[in-house]
Amino acid sequence: MTHTESDTDTEAPSHPAKLSLPTLAMMVVGSMVGAGVFSLPARFAEETGVAGALIAWAIAGTGMLMLAFVFQLLAIRRPDLDAGVYAYAKAGFGEYLGFFSAFGYWASACVGNVTYWVLIMSTIGAVAPALGDGDTLLAVVLSSLGLWSFFFLIRRGVKEAAAINRIVTVAKIVPILVFVVIALFFFDPGVFAENFRGDDYAGSLFQQVKGTMLATVFVFLGVEGASVYSRHAKRREDVGVATVLGFLSVFAIFASVTMVSYGLLPMSEIAELRQPSMAGVLESAVGTWGTVFVSVGLIVSVLGAYLAWTLMAAEVLFVAAQDDDMPRFLRRATAADVPVPALLMTTVLVQIVLVITLFSEDAFNFALNLTSALTLIPFLLAAAFAVKVVQGRRTDTGRREGSAVNLTVAVLATLYTLFLLYAAGLKYLLVSFIIYAPATVLFVMARREQGRRLFSPGELVILAVSVAGAVMGVIALAAGWISL
Repeated sequence: MTHTESDTDTEAPSHPAKLSLPTLAMMVVGSMVGAGVFSLPARFAEETGVAGALIAWAIAGTGMLMLAFVFQLLAIRRPDLDAGVYAYAKAGFGEYLGFFSAFGYWASACVGNVTYWVLIMSTIGAVAPALGDGDTLLAVVLSSLGLWSFFFLIRRGVKEAAAINRIVTVAKIVPILVFVVIALFFFDPGVFAENFRGDDYAGSLFQQVKGTMLATVFVFLGVEGASVYSRHAKRREDVGVATVLGFLSVFAIFASVTMVSYGLLPMSEIAELRQPSMAGVLESAVGTWGTVFVSVGLIVSVLGAYLAWTLMAAEVLFVAAQDDDMPRFLRRATAADVPVPALLMTTVLVQIVLVITLFSEDAFNFALNLTSALTLIPFLLAAAFAVKVVQGRRTDTGRREGSAVNLTVAVLATLYTLFLLYAAGLKYLLVSFIIYAPATVLFVMARREQGRRLFSPGELVILAVSVAGAVMGVIALAAGWISL
């Protein structure tokens, strides 16, 4: 995601920067193409063969397209809601769930940023064994140095992030497209056929597909990119068009990367590749330069995505604070339009999760899956809000306007996100609660600043559920019932 000059003004600008349709679409593409695509070959090969992958992409593509249509629908039907996912949850289900949506979306961006550092260190670790898979003490120390370097860089003021994002997006798309073209040139139909059924996996085809779902969510994060900055669009309808165009472009790229890989190596070998597995797949075809080529593209891609998502995460906290849903200290911004308290909170959470990766069995997949799980609640609330909007929308004649198609889209998007929560499993849901529950302190601070009642009866129920989930998560971790 990108960040524009006016995003961090503490006072609403009279003429906020306006973004064109191509720029908005590039924001969506730039937001989604980050670390995830470089890890897809091994992530899929660990779970399923060609048949399962085709089904998984069909489900993920349809479900995420429905979500893209939901964001398009809401951008048109509710143009007064300018903060994207968080604003939809608040408008549809109250301030507390809106707060949770804002916090969860922000936390998912922070944890997602951890995957970037892990993947960079793992990439360099191919030639510097001390960095391991990006989860050694040295890797965490170097990642932390990079993390705080970005903090001080952004602290000085990054005003041209939209332009930076356009350049970086092109720079990272090129090596991915080159990978697909080269893989097609070396494609072996016999290897592809042997990988088709996924006979090496004990689970049913349904279980295989289910195992890929969090990976597909992770790579599609950013589909809502245009809606987060919808208040900066030159034309309101451009938000929805940019979302759908960006999604379809990226979907074609992601599915292609996955499927061509099955034609180069047996899936058991792909599954064993170190991340970024795209580099290992290409190396099998063209030799060492393939690894170098993909690795350079990955580092450019990841650093650009890290900048964009860090700015986006700070934007979410900043906008929520302006709407009185976060404490007032998060409204502060410098003369250079940088929301320093929000940026600092973002950097600190990334740092904490980086340290946690030292104790994880698989740092990259842990961060990837947790990012996806944290995002599901905000996505579910946005989709459910679309159902409410469509059901409540009537024309002057009393008839519901376009209700059949729009309601179908909203219901399918809601069912898809519910299936993703099921696919995530209890483990990541409980770990998510451990992150969600303590965040209520920020909600209480905001309510006290406004002199308001802390919780309504309904909000107390939500609080009780989140705290109970967090307690269960801590107990499960301590007892070893679930592991990181």
